[in-house]
Amino acid sequence: MKKSLLTLFAVAAMSTTALAADVKPALVYGTGGKFDKSFNEAAYNGAEKFKAETGIAYRDFEPTGDTQGEQAIRNFASRGFNPVVAVSFAWTSAIEKVAAEFPDTKFIIVDSVVDKPNVRSVVYKEEEGSYLVGVLAGMASKSGKVGFVGGMDIPLIRKFECGYEQGARSVKADIEVFQNMTGTTGAAWNDPVRGGALTENQIDQGADVVYAAAGATGLGVLQTAADNKKLSIGVDSNQNYLHPGSVLTSMVKRVDLAVYNAYNDTKNDKFTGGVQALGVKEDGVGAAIDEHNKSLITPEMQAAVDKAKADIIAGTIKVHDYTSDNACPK
Repeated sequence: MKKSLLTLFAVAAMSTTALAADVKPALVYGTGGKFDKSFNEAAYNGAEKFKAETGIAYRDFEPTGDTQGEQAIRNFASRGFNPVVAVSFAWTSAIEKVAAEFPDTKFIIVDSVVDKPNVRSVVYKEEEGSYLVGVLAGMASKSGKVGFVGGMDIPLIRKFECGYEQGARSVKADIEVFQNMTGTTGAAWNDPVRGGALTENQIDQGADVVYAAAGATGLGVLQTAADNKKLSIGVDSNQNYLHPGSVLTSMVKRVDLAVYNAYNDTKNDKFTGGVQALGVKEDGVGAAIDEHNKSLITPEMQAAVDKAKADIIAGTIKVHDYTSDNACPK
């Protein structure tokens, strides 16, 4: 009997070890750098939270170009990493190829959809979060002119701009919205000097609030707005702390949750493929208000953004998604 119990304990211990070995997380960032204080850093924070809670280490890689991303994803899968998280639409074709080659590995892609049984696609309703910060921008603007600086000129980033424009017009119908995109390649995510120059130009035209949706390029937007004593709006991570009293709010996009949940679900054998679409209702996007920007948010602004949030959740406000028809209603 004693021997049987010892055998059972040994088998149980081996099973636990084997189960733990199945969770060997990896993370491939988008181009623009791990510590961009925005999109990639949100992913990093999700991985770090999982590591702190479980003691399970992860490996990550910062690609500087598209070919490096695919190589990293395949390399992680071939070395037994599982799950492999790829944050960026840029890795869509890479995930499609590598997921087919490694059907027993779980993959997660953020900001794109890949229809494979072993792939979870996490997308966001950026238009909803951008609508909320647009409401605040419209109310905060004294000139009746606001700006938007995007990163790479793709439908996803125009989705941010369109939601922002709809929110601003909901409180000030005749508001003028300037918009510029930084570039057409991956380098557009990591060019703060160009971001600053575009912001300067918009300020010269009268913009007194500028929203950045441009990864590390946005750091130049926030800095230039602060230097000119204008307001800015951060993106993806809560960037309010970067220039307290100058960053009106940040459109927080919970990329950290996508990474954390992917690792945790795999660990707990609860991983599911398919599409997860996270909006205001799911707390996937929102407008950040904290000790760094609360002095900029009047009670009327707080009430307006709270009402807009409730109306989006209730379906009373339906924010148009630019990517549904590649157009933004005026």
